[in-house]
Amino acid sequence: MKPKSKVLIIAGSDSSGGAGIQADIKTVTSLGSYAMTAITAITSQNTTGVFSIFPIPPKEISKQIEFTSNDIKPDSIKIGMLHSVGVIKALIKSLKKINIKKIILDPVMIAKGGAKLIDNKSIYMLKNQLISKVNLITPNIPEAEILSNVKINCTEDMIFAAKKLLNLGAQNVLIKGGHLFTKNIKDVFVNKNEITIFSNKKIFTKHTHGTGCTLSSAIATYYACGKTLKKSCEMATKYVNHAIGTRPKYGQGHGPINHLNTIIINKKFR
Repeated sequence: MKPKSKVLIIAGSDSSGGAGIQADIKTVTSLGSYAMTAITAITSQNTTGVFSIFPIPPKEISKQIEFTSNDIKPDSIKIGMLHSVGVIKALIKSLKKINIKKIILDPVMIAKGGAKLIDNKSIYMLKNQLISKVNLITPNIPEAEILSNVKINCTEDMIFAAKKLLNLGAQNVLIKGGHLFTKNIKDVFVNKNEITIFSNKKIFTKHTHGTGCTLSSAIATYYACGKTLKKSCEMATKYVNHAIGTRPKYGQGHGPINHLNTIIINKKFR
């Protein structure tokens, strides 16, 4: 099988392999596309939490983005962990230079175990300068609350918060509903023309590490392959739901999901 598209991932590394760049590469690959990377930070972590974060200098991040894209032009870009104002400024300049049209931003702020991954100045800059430059932002409920200053307790609150983000300049918003205590997970897709709710059965498990990274990378992959943005979101939510349902149950804390759930191995390689 040949790759269907090329996706550039700009995000942090997760040494445990469940989230970040590692989850992104697995997702893009398992969905049949070619993954390239620009690493923004190196983390030492496992399923129980983040031990340390080592930031990559902004200039080196820009070099990764520009040097890679000048040779192999990506069909889409997925952006994850951005840990400082300097990184966000460098990213904005690099995005302007490489001029890629399809960009998905996952505004990563807090790790699954509770560790804060971004400072307040960076949140302000992301909110006021970056979200207007991408096609879609994919916050979970805590992230959407921080960005919109709206307390979210139900689906209607999610829609209200999404509309606030549109007023800040976002083109499309997908707020992930996994943090609500409901039987079904409802992810809300909103732009100025429509509101769509994607519903999937909620699987109650602690093994959900990397779901946000995986979802945004899946969206970027489907979008790069020519699907509409709304269809990409719908297909990505189903992919993540199945990945949770077939989780391998690794680790003592928040374990990873099964990124390989789409891959069927030819009998001669088994």
